[in-house]
Amino acid sequence: MSVTKEYFDSLRNCSVAVIGMGVSNTPMIRMLLREGIKVTVCDRSPREKLAEQAAELESLGAKLYLGEDYLHKIHKFDVIFRTPGLSPNTPQLQKAVSKGCQLTSEMEVFFTLCPCPIIAVTGSDGKTTTTTLIAEFLKEAGHTVFVGGNIGKPLLPDVDGMTAQDFVVVELSSFQLMTMEHSPHVAVFTNLSPNHLDYHHTMEEYTQAKMNIYWHQSTQDRAIFNADNDVTRSLSKNAPGAVTLFSRRQRLEEGVCLRDDTIWLTNHMGSREVLPVSMIRLPGGHNVENYMAAIAAVDGLVPDKCVRAVAQRFSGVEHRMELVRQVDGVRWFNDSIGSSPSRTIAGLRAFEEKVILIAGGYDKQIPFDELGEEITKHVKCLVLMGATAQKIRSAVERSDGYDPELLPIRQADDLANAVVLAAQAAAEGDTVVLSPACAAFDQFKNFMERGNAFKSIVNRL
Repeated sequence: MSVTKEYFDSLRNCSVAVIGMGVSNTPMIRMLLREGIKVTVCDRSPREKLAEQAAELESLGAKLYLGEDYLHKIHKFDVIFRTPGLSPNTPQLQKAVSKGCQLTSEMEVFFTLCPCPIIAVTGSDGKTTTTTLIAEFLKEAGHTVFVGGNIGKPLLPDVDGMTAQDFVVVELSSFQLMTMEHSPHVAVFTNLSPNHLDYHHTMEEYTQAKMNIYWHQSTQDRAIFNADNDVTRSLSKNAPGAVTLFSRRQRLEEGVCLRDDTIWLTNHMGSREVLPVSMIRLPGGHNVENYMAAIAAVDGLVPDKCVRAVAQRFSGVEHRMELVRQVDGVRWFNDSIGSSPSRTIAGLRAFEEKVILIAGGYDKQIPFDELGEEITKHVKCLVLMGATAQKIRSAVERSDGYDPELLPIRQADDLANAVVLAAQAAAEGDTVVLSPACAAFDQFKNFMERGNAFKSIVNRL
Protein backbone atom coordinates (compact mmCIF):
# COMPACT_ATOMS: atom_id res chain seq x y z
CA MET A 1 0.00 0.00 0.00
CA SER A 2 1.38 3.43 -0.95
CA VAL A 3 1.95 6.03 1.75
CA THR A 4 -0.65 8.34 0.23
CA LYS A 5 -3.20 5.52 -0.03
CA GLU A 6 -2.64 4.66 3.63
CA TYR A 7 -3.07 8.29 4.63
CA PHE A 8 -6.23 8.77 2.60
CA ASP A 9 -7.66 5.55 4.01
CA SER A 10 -7.34 7.12 7.46
CA LEU A 11 -9.64 9.93 6.28
CA ARG A 12 -12.44 7.75 4.92
CA ASN A 13 -14.63 8.02 7.99
CA CYS A 14 -13.82 11.70 8.59
CA SER A 15 -15.63 14.81 7.49
CA VAL A 16 -13.04 16.81 5.55
CA ALA A 17 -13.02 20.50 4.64
CA VAL A 18 -10.52 22.14 2.31
CA ILE A 19 -10.28 25.92 2.54
CA GLY A 20 -9.38 27.56 -0.76
CA MET A 21 -9.41 26.46 -4.40
CA GLY A 22 -5.93 27.85 -5.01
CA VAL A 23 -2.93 26.38 -6.82
CA SER A 24 -1.74 24.24 -3.91
CA ASN A 25 -5.11 22.85 -2.85
CA THR A 26 -6.95 21.98 -6.07
CA PRO A 27 -4.78 18.95 -7.03
CA MET A 28 -5.16 17.67 -3.45
CA ILE A 29 -8.95 18.13 -3.61
CA ARG A 30 -9.03 16.02 -6.77
CA MET A 31 -6.92 13.34 -5.07
CA LEU A 32 -9.23 13.22 -2.05
CA LEU A 33 -12.32 12.95 -4.23
CA ARG A 34 -10.78 10.21 -6.39
CA GLU A 35 -10.15 8.23 -3.19
CA GLY A 36 -13.86 8.42 -2.37
CA ILE A 37 -13.44 10.84 0.54
CA LYS A 38 -16.28 13.25 1.16
CA VAL A 39 -14.88 16.74 0.75
CA THR A 40 -16.40 20.14 1.35
CA VAL A 41 -14.52 22.98 -0.33
CA CYS A 42 -14.78 26.42 1.26
CA ASP A 43 -13.74 29.53 -0.66
CA ARG A 44 -14.44 33.20 -0.07
CA SER A 45 -14.79 33.94 -3.78
CA PRO A 46 -18.35 34.00 -5.17
CA ARG A 47 -19.53 31.22 -7.49
CA GLU A 48 -19.47 33.45 -10.58
CA LYS A 49 -15.73 33.99 -10.11
CA LEU A 50 -15.05 30.26 -9.72
CA ALA A 51 -17.70 29.02 -12.17
CA GLU A 52 -15.66 26.55 -14.25
CA GLN A 53 -13.55 25.26 -11.35
CA ALA A 54 -16.59 24.98 -9.06
CA ALA A 55 -18.50 22.98 -11.67
CA GLU A 56 -15.56 20.59 -12.14
CA LEU A 57 -15.17 19.88 -8.42
CA GLU A 58 -18.91 19.41 -7.96
CA SER A 59 -18.93 16.93 -10.84
CA LEU A 60 -16.27 14.97 -8.95
CA GLY A 61 -18.47 14.91 -5.83
CA ALA A 62 -17.33 17.94 -3.81
CA LYS A 63 -19.73 20.06 -1.80
CA LEU A 64 -19.04 23.80 -1.97
CA TYR A 65 -19.40 26.65 0.52
CA LEU A 66 -18.69 29.86 -1.43
CA GLY A 67 -18.88 33.57 -0.70
CA GLU A 68 -18.53 35.68 2.43
CA ASP A 69 -20.00 33.01 4.77
CA TYR A 70 -17.67 30.26 3.54
CA LEU A 71 -16.40 29.49 7.07
CA HIS A 72 -19.73 29.50 8.90
CA LYS A 73 -19.80 25.69 9.37
CA ILE A 74 -16.08 25.03 9.51
CA HIS A 75 -16.19 23.95 13.16
CA LYS A 76 -18.32 20.91 12.23
CA PHE A 77 -15.54 19.09 10.36
CA ASP A 78 -13.07 16.52 11.67
CA VAL A 79 -10.12 17.54 9.45
CA ILE A 80 -9.54 20.98 7.95
CA PHE A 81 -6.93 21.68 5.24
CA ARG A 82 -6.01 25.36 5.52
CA THR A 83 -5.00 27.50 2.58
CA PRO A 84 -1.71 29.30 3.39
CA GLY A 85 -3.39 32.67 2.83
CA LEU A 86 -5.77 32.18 5.78
CA SER A 87 -4.20 32.70 9.20
CA PRO A 88 -4.69 29.89 11.72
CA ASN A 89 -5.55 32.67 14.17
CA THR A 90 -8.77 33.37 12.26
CA PRO A 91 -11.56 33.17 14.92
CA GLN A 92 -13.52 30.51 13.02
CA LEU A 93 -10.45 28.26 12.81
CA GLN A 94 -9.62 28.86 16.47
CA LYS A 95 -13.17 27.81 17.38
CA ALA A 96 -12.85 24.68 15.23
CA VAL A 97 -9.55 23.68 16.87
CA SER A 98 -11.02 24.26 20.34
CA LYS A 99 -13.79 21.79 19.44
CA GLY A 100 -11.24 19.12 18.48
CA CYS A 101 -10.91 19.67 14.72
CA GLN A 102 -7.54 18.74 13.23
CA LEU A 103 -6.08 21.74 11.37
CA THR A 104 -3.48 20.87 8.72
CA SER A 105 -2.38 21.80 5.19
CA GLU A 106 -1.22 20.25 1.92
CA MET A 107 2.42 21.04 2.78
CA GLU A 108 2.19 19.59 6.29
CA VAL A 109 0.78 16.33 4.95
CA PHE A 110 3.47 16.24 2.27
CA PHE A 111 6.23 16.57 4.89
CA THR A 112 4.69 13.61 6.75
CA LEU A 113 4.54 11.35 3.68
CA CYS A 114 7.64 12.37 1.70
CA PRO A 115 10.09 9.42 1.39
CA CYS A 116 13.20 11.40 0.41
CA PRO A 117 15.41 14.17 1.86
CA ILE A 118 13.82 17.62 1.90
CA ILE A 119 15.77 20.86 1.50
CA ALA A 120 13.61 23.89 2.33
CA VAL A 121 14.24 27.61 1.96
CA THR A 122 12.61 30.52 3.74
CA GLY A 123 13.42 34.16 4.44
CA SER A 124 12.07 37.60 3.67
CA ASP A 125 13.95 37.86 0.37
CA GLY A 126 15.82 35.58 -2.02
CA LYS A 127 13.74 32.46 -1.40
CA THR A 128 12.82 31.60 -4.98
CA THR A 129 16.24 32.24 -6.51
CA THR A 130 17.96 30.24 -3.75
CA THR A 131 15.44 27.40 -4.08
CA THR A 132 15.92 27.31 -7.85
CA LEU A 133 19.72 27.34 -7.55
CA ILE A 134 19.72 24.42 -5.10
CA ALA A 135 17.50 22.42 -7.44
CA GLU A 136 19.68 23.26 -10.46
CA PHE A 137 22.85 22.24 -8.60
CA LEU A 138 21.32 18.87 -7.67
CA LYS A 139 20.04 18.25 -11.19
CA GLU A 140 23.45 19.11 -12.64
CA ALA A 141 24.92 16.44 -10.35
CA GLY A 142 22.51 13.86 -11.79
CA HIS A 143 19.92 13.69 -9.02
CA THR A 144 16.17 13.42 -9.54
CA VAL A 145 14.71 16.57 -7.98
CA PHE A 146 11.15 17.64 -7.16
CA VAL A 147 10.66 21.40 -6.72
CA GLY A 148 7.59 23.04 -5.21
CA GLY A 149 5.92 24.71 -2.26
CA ASN A 150 5.52 28.48 -2.38
CA ILE A 151 7.37 28.47 -5.69
CA GLY A 152 4.09 27.42 -7.29
CA LYS A 153 3.75 23.63 -7.52
CA PRO A 154 1.96 21.36 -5.03
CA LEU A 155 3.99 18.21 -4.35
CA LEU A 156 1.52 15.89 -2.63
CA PRO A 157 0.36 14.39 -5.98
CA ASP A 158 3.99 13.39 -6.71
CA VAL A 159 4.70 11.53 -3.45
CA ASP A 160 4.07 8.03 -4.78
CA GLY A 161 6.56 8.61 -7.60
CA MET A 162 9.37 9.61 -5.24
CA THR A 163 12.14 7.32 -3.99
CA ALA A 164 14.53 7.55 -1.06
CA GLN A 165 17.34 8.47 -3.47
CA ASP A 166 15.55 11.56 -4.82
CA PHE A 167 15.58 15.11 -3.43
CA VAL A 168 12.78 17.57 -2.73
CA VAL A 169 13.55 21.30 -2.73
CA VAL A 170 10.76 23.56 -1.46
CA GLU A 171 10.30 27.25 -0.88
CA LEU A 172 8.27 27.90 2.28
CA SER A 173 6.50 31.13 3.17
CA SER A 174 5.72 32.25 6.71
CA PHE A 175 2.06 31.46 5.92
CA GLN A 176 2.95 27.82 5.22
CA LEU A 177 5.35 27.53 8.15
CA MET A 178 3.06 29.02 10.78
CA THR A 179 1.55 25.68 11.87
CA MET A 180 4.28 23.31 10.63
CA GLU A 181 5.36 20.65 13.10
CA HIS A 182 7.96 19.11 10.79
CA SER A 183 11.23 20.63 9.61
CA PRO A 184 13.31 19.68 6.55
CA HIS A 185 16.57 17.75 6.63
CA VAL A 186 18.34 20.89 5.37
CA ALA A 187 16.83 24.28 6.28
CA VAL A 188 17.97 27.51 4.60
CA PHE A 189 17.14 30.85 6.22
CA THR A 190 18.18 33.56 3.75
CA ASN A 191 17.45 36.67 5.88
CA LEU A 192 14.70 38.30 7.92
CA SER A 193 13.21 41.80 7.77
CA PRO A 194 9.71 43.19 8.38
CA ASN A 195 7.22 41.69 5.93
CA HIS A 196 3.59 40.51 5.78
CA LEU A 197 2.68 42.47 8.90
CA ASP A 198 -0.85 42.82 7.53
CA TYR A 199 -1.14 39.03 8.04
CA HIS A 200 1.02 38.41 11.11
CA HIS A 201 0.35 41.79 12.80
CA THR A 202 3.58 41.62 14.82
CA MET A 203 7.21 41.02 13.90
CA GLU A 204 7.39 38.46 16.70
CA GLU A 205 4.66 36.31 15.16
CA TYR A 206 6.30 36.59 11.73
CA THR A 207 9.66 35.52 13.19
CA GLN A 208 8.12 32.62 15.14
CA ALA A 209 6.51 31.32 11.96
CA LYS A 210 9.82 31.43 10.07
CA MET A 211 11.62 29.61 12.90
CA ASN A 212 9.57 26.48 12.22
CA ILE A 213 11.81 25.78 9.24
CA TYR A 214 14.48 24.53 11.65
CA TRP A 215 12.76 24.30 15.04
CA HIS A 216 11.67 20.65 14.60
CA GLN A 217 14.95 19.40 13.15
CA SER A 218 16.90 16.53 14.70
CA THR A 219 20.55 16.65 15.72
CA GLN A 220 21.33 14.88 12.41
CA ASP A 221 19.86 17.72 10.32
CA ARG A 222 21.47 20.95 9.07
CA ALA A 223 20.43 24.61 9.04
CA ILE A 224 21.94 27.43 6.96
CA PHE A 225 21.79 31.04 8.23
CA ASN A 226 22.82 34.47 6.93
CA ALA A 227 25.53 35.80 9.27
CA ASP A 228 25.13 39.33 7.87
CA ASN A 229 21.51 39.56 9.04
CA ASP A 230 21.26 40.37 12.76
CA VAL A 231 18.06 38.34 13.27
CA THR A 232 19.09 35.17 11.45
CA ARG A 233 22.58 35.22 13.02
CA SER A 234 20.93 35.35 16.45
CA LEU A 235 18.40 32.63 15.61
CA SER A 236 21.18 30.30 14.44
CA LYS A 237 22.18 29.76 18.07
CA ASN A 238 18.89 27.92 18.72
CA ALA A 239 19.10 25.37 15.90
CA PRO A 240 18.94 21.74 17.12
CA GLY A 241 21.25 20.35 14.42
CA ALA A 242 24.43 21.37 12.61
CA VAL A 243 24.66 25.05 11.63
CA THR A 244 26.39 26.60 8.62
CA LEU A 245 26.71 30.37 8.33
CA PHE A 246 27.26 32.33 5.13
CA SER A 247 28.51 35.90 4.84
CA ARG A 248 29.25 38.35 2.05
CA ARG A 249 30.69 40.98 4.39
CA GLN A 250 32.98 39.08 6.77
CA ARG A 251 35.41 36.21 6.68
CA LEU A 252 34.24 33.13 8.55
CA GLU A 253 36.44 30.52 10.18
CA GLU A 254 33.81 27.97 9.16
CA GLY A 255 31.02 28.35 6.62
CA VAL A 256 30.66 30.10 3.27
CA CYS A 257 32.16 33.55 2.65
CA LEU A 258 33.91 35.81 0.14
CA ARG A 259 37.66 35.99 -0.31
CA ASP A 260 39.08 38.11 -3.12
CA ASP A 261 35.83 38.02 -5.13
CA THR A 262 35.56 34.25 -4.83
CA ILE A 263 33.09 32.21 -2.79
CA TRP A 264 34.94 29.89 -0.41
CA LEU A 265 33.56 27.06 1.72
CA THR A 266 35.24 25.91 4.93
CA ASN A 267 34.09 22.81 6.83
CA HIS A 268 35.59 19.94 8.80
CA MET A 269 37.26 18.71 5.60
CA GLY A 270 39.17 21.94 5.08
CA SER A 271 38.82 25.13 3.04
CA ARG A 272 38.32 25.42 -0.71
CA GLU A 273 37.40 27.81 -3.52
CA VAL A 274 33.97 27.03 -4.95
CA LEU A 275 32.90 29.82 -7.30
CA PRO A 276 34.43 33.06 -8.63
CA VAL A 277 31.84 35.84 -8.38
CA SER A 278 32.68 36.75 -11.99
CA MET A 279 30.93 33.55 -13.12
CA ILE A 280 27.59 34.65 -11.63
CA ARG A 281 25.36 36.11 -14.36
CA LEU A 282 22.82 37.64 -11.96
CA PRO A 283 23.50 41.27 -10.93
CA GLY A 284 23.80 42.47 -7.35
CA GLY A 285 25.32 41.47 -4.05
CA HIS A 286 22.03 39.93 -2.91
CA ASN A 287 22.42 37.30 -5.64
CA VAL A 288 25.93 36.52 -4.41
CA GLU A 289 24.26 35.81 -1.05
CA ASN A 290 21.69 33.58 -2.75
CA TYR A 291 24.54 31.58 -4.30
CA MET A 292 26.27 31.32 -0.93
CA ALA A 293 23.13 29.99 0.75
CA ALA A 294 22.58 27.46 -2.04
CA ILE A 295 26.24 26.33 -1.98
CA ALA A 296 26.01 25.76 1.78
CA ALA A 297 22.82 23.74 1.31
CA VAL A 298 24.35 21.28 -1.18
CA ASP A 299 27.71 20.89 0.60
CA GLY A 300 28.57 17.19 0.41
CA LEU A 301 25.83 16.52 -2.17
CA VAL A 302 27.09 18.30 -5.29
CA PRO A 303 30.62 18.62 -6.77
CA ASP A 304 31.89 22.19 -7.11
CA LYS A 305 32.16 21.78 -10.89
CA CYS A 306 28.37 21.41 -11.02
CA VAL A 307 27.96 24.69 -9.13
CA ARG A 308 30.19 26.45 -11.64
CA ALA A 309 28.38 24.91 -14.61
CA VAL A 310 25.02 26.20 -13.34
CA ALA A 311 26.42 29.66 -12.57
CA GLN A 312 27.69 30.07 -16.13
CA ARG A 313 24.25 29.44 -17.69
CA PHE A 314 21.70 30.53 -15.05
CA SER A 315 20.23 33.90 -16.01
CA GLY A 316 17.63 34.18 -13.26
CA VAL A 317 14.01 33.44 -12.44
CA GLU A 318 11.14 35.20 -14.17
CA HIS A 319 10.00 38.45 -12.49
CA ARG A 320 13.29 38.73 -10.58
CA MET A 321 15.34 41.56 -12.10
CA GLU A 322 14.40 40.17 -15.50
CA LEU A 323 15.56 42.20 -18.50
CA VAL A 324 12.39 42.66 -20.56
CA ARG A 325 13.86 44.56 -23.51
CA GLN A 326 15.98 47.50 -24.60
CA VAL A 327 14.18 50.12 -26.65
CA ASP A 328 15.63 53.44 -27.86
CA GLY A 329 18.69 52.77 -25.69
CA VAL A 330 16.61 52.32 -22.50
CA ARG A 331 16.75 49.04 -20.55
CA TRP A 332 13.51 47.86 -18.89
CA PHE A 333 13.73 45.44 -15.95
CA ASN A 334 10.87 43.47 -14.42
CA ASP A 335 11.44 42.94 -10.69
CA SER A 336 7.78 42.40 -9.81
CA ILE A 337 8.87 39.94 -7.08
CA GLY A 338 10.08 43.08 -5.24
CA SER A 339 7.10 42.98 -2.88
CA SER A 340 8.93 44.28 0.21
CA PRO A 341 11.16 47.32 0.85
CA SER A 342 14.20 45.14 1.58
CA ARG A 343 13.81 43.31 -1.73
CA THR A 344 13.56 46.57 -3.67
CA ILE A 345 16.55 48.04 -1.82
CA ALA A 346 18.65 45.01 -2.81
CA GLY A 347 17.60 45.47 -6.42
CA LEU A 348 18.45 49.18 -6.45
CA ARG A 349 21.90 48.45 -5.04
CA ALA A 350 22.55 46.01 -7.90
CA PHE A 351 22.89 48.90 -10.38
CA GLU A 352 25.94 51.15 -10.58
CA GLU A 353 23.91 53.98 -12.14
CA LYS A 354 20.82 55.72 -10.80
CA VAL A 355 17.61 54.26 -12.21
CA ILE A 356 14.04 55.26 -12.94
CA LEU A 357 11.94 53.33 -10.42
CA ILE A 358 8.29 52.31 -10.67
CA ALA A 359 7.03 51.45 -7.16
CA GLY A 360 3.90 51.18 -5.03
CA GLY A 361 1.08 48.69 -4.51
CA TYR A 362 -0.86 46.91 -1.79
CA ASP A 363 -0.24 48.10 1.77
CA LYS A 364 1.23 45.36 3.99
CA GLN A 365 1.71 47.85 6.85
CA ILE A 366 5.50 47.84 6.46
CA PRO A 367 7.45 51.06 7.12
CA PHE A 368 9.14 52.70 4.12
CA ASP A 369 11.69 54.89 5.95
CA GLU A 370 14.77 52.91 4.90
CA LEU A 371 13.42 52.56 1.37
CA GLY A 372 13.02 56.35 1.22
CA GLU A 373 16.69 56.83 2.06
CA GLU A 374 17.80 54.29 -0.56
CA ILE A 375 15.58 55.81 -3.25
CA THR A 376 17.22 59.18 -2.62
CA LYS A 377 20.64 57.57 -3.22
CA HIS A 378 19.86 55.30 -6.17
CA VAL A 379 16.90 56.76 -8.12
CA LYS A 380 16.86 59.64 -10.64
CA CYS A 381 13.08 59.64 -11.20
CA LEU A 382 10.39 57.95 -9.09
CA VAL A 383 7.04 56.88 -10.52
CA LEU A 384 4.51 55.87 -7.85
CA MET A 385 1.25 53.97 -8.14
CA GLY A 386 -1.20 52.02 -6.00
CA ALA A 387 -2.38 52.18 -2.41
CA THR A 388 1.06 52.93 -0.92
CA ALA A 389 2.04 55.75 -3.29
CA GLN A 390 1.59 58.51 -0.73
CA LYS A 391 3.37 56.56 2.03
CA ILE A 392 6.43 55.99 -0.18
CA ARG A 393 6.39 59.61 -1.34
CA SER A 394 6.34 60.82 2.27
CA ALA A 395 9.24 58.52 3.21
CA VAL A 396 11.32 59.86 0.32
CA GLU A 397 10.51 63.50 1.07
CA ARG A 398 11.50 62.98 4.74
CA SER A 399 14.81 61.35 3.89
CA ASP A 400 18.16 63.11 4.30
CA GLY A 401 19.48 64.59 1.11
CA TYR A 402 16.18 64.60 -0.77
CA ASP A 403 16.17 67.27 -3.47
CA PRO A 404 13.02 67.56 -5.62
CA GLU A 405 15.13 69.05 -8.43
CA LEU A 406 17.36 65.96 -8.55
CA LEU A 407 14.62 63.41 -7.84
CA PRO A 408 11.27 64.23 -9.46
CA ILE A 409 8.32 62.15 -8.20
CA ARG A 410 5.47 61.37 -10.55
CA GLN A 411 2.08 59.87 -9.69
CA ALA A 412 0.47 57.23 -11.94
CA ASP A 413 -3.14 56.10 -12.08
CA ASP A 414 -2.18 52.49 -12.82
CA LEU A 415 0.68 50.35 -14.15
CA ALA A 416 0.07 51.27 -17.79
CA ASN A 417 0.19 54.96 -16.92
CA ALA A 418 3.33 54.35 -14.81
CA VAL A 419 5.12 52.84 -17.82
CA VAL A 420 4.14 55.85 -19.95
CA LEU A 421 5.44 58.29 -17.32
CA ALA A 422 8.69 56.30 -16.96
CA ALA A 423 9.16 56.24 -20.73
CA GLN A 424 8.66 60.00 -20.89
CA ALA A 425 11.34 60.50 -18.20
CA ALA A 426 13.86 58.09 -19.77
CA ALA A 427 16.64 59.01 -22.18
CA GLU A 428 19.11 56.84 -24.05
CA GLY A 429 21.35 54.98 -21.59
CA ASP A 430 18.76 54.99 -18.78
CA THR A 431 17.43 51.98 -16.87
CA VAL A 432 13.80 51.62 -15.81
CA VAL A 433 12.97 49.13 -13.06
CA LEU A 434 9.59 47.90 -11.86
CA SER A 435 10.30 46.95 -8.24
CA PRO A 436 7.18 47.94 -6.28
CA ALA A 437 8.35 47.24 -2.68
CA CYS A 438 4.74 46.15 -2.11
CA ALA A 439 2.43 43.23 -2.84
CA ALA A 440 0.27 43.35 -5.97
CA PHE A 441 -3.13 42.70 -4.42
CA ASP A 442 -4.49 46.23 -4.81
CA GLN A 443 -4.51 45.87 -8.62
CA PHE A 444 -3.48 42.30 -9.48
CA LYS A 445 -3.98 38.75 -8.28
CA ASN A 446 -0.26 38.26 -7.52
CA PHE A 447 3.22 39.48 -8.44
CA MET A 448 3.34 37.16 -11.49
CA GLU A 449 0.24 38.72 -13.00
CA ARG A 450 1.69 42.17 -12.28
CA GLY A 451 5.01 41.24 -13.87
CA ASN A 452 3.37 39.78 -16.97
CA ALA A 453 1.23 42.88 -17.35
CA PHE A 454 4.35 45.05 -17.10
CA LYS A 455 6.17 42.99 -19.74
CA SER A 456 3.19 43.16 -22.06
CA ILE A 457 2.98 46.96 -21.72
CA VAL A 458 6.74 47.41 -22.21
CA ASN A 459 6.79 45.12 -25.25
CA ARG A 460 4.12 47.30 -26.87
CA LEU A 461 6.21 50.50 -26.51
